Amino acid sequence: MSLWSPDAWLTAWRFAAEAHRGQHELGTGLPYLVHVGAVAMEVANAISVRAQLGVGVARPDLAIQCALLHDVVEDTSVSAAELAKVFGSDVADGVRALSKDSAVGDKPAQMRDSLARIRQLGPEIWMVKLGDRITNLQAPPSDWKPAKIRSYRDGAIEIHAQLGEACPVLGPRLLAKIASYAAFM
Repeated sequence: MSLWSPDAWLTAWRFAAEAHRGQHELGTGLPYLVHVGAVAMEVANAISVRAQLGVGVARPDLAIQCALLHDVVEDTSVSAAELAKVFGSDVADGVRALSKDSAVGDKPAQMRDSLARIRQLGPEIWMVKLGDRITNLQAPPSDWKPAKIRSYRDGAIEIHAQLGEACPVLGPRLLAKIASYAAFM
């Protein structure tokens, strides 16, 4: 028995691959799809471990699809309406919540706004944000100044404070990543 639909995964994966075509991870030159896949892997692992612990996830397909599509509205020309047509309103709403809204102000204001919108949705969406920040807490790009690195770590601390309770797998994993990220400061 599968914990999620392979067809749903592949449809979202291919959609994300097309949407992010030509994009690269910041500071690595790797295709952006590496990041998308890493976030989905974090979420899939958490779903699997939770199942082994007897603490399932109500909607694993929603979590996986949102993990794979989490940046398409924010970073490509794909609209939430397009996502809704292909994947349904729950996926579109999840991706919209995970997307920063530049109209609300500076980056800290955008983070607060996004976290507030994520908190209005189910734990599946919370898990995607946790997985995203876990994945992003790798070595920072070489041109980042110490203040930016510290600010990024502080953002991770805020994400954990707001969403860490959603997942007994990803919450502690994010805390460990935050602790190791201090080496870059």
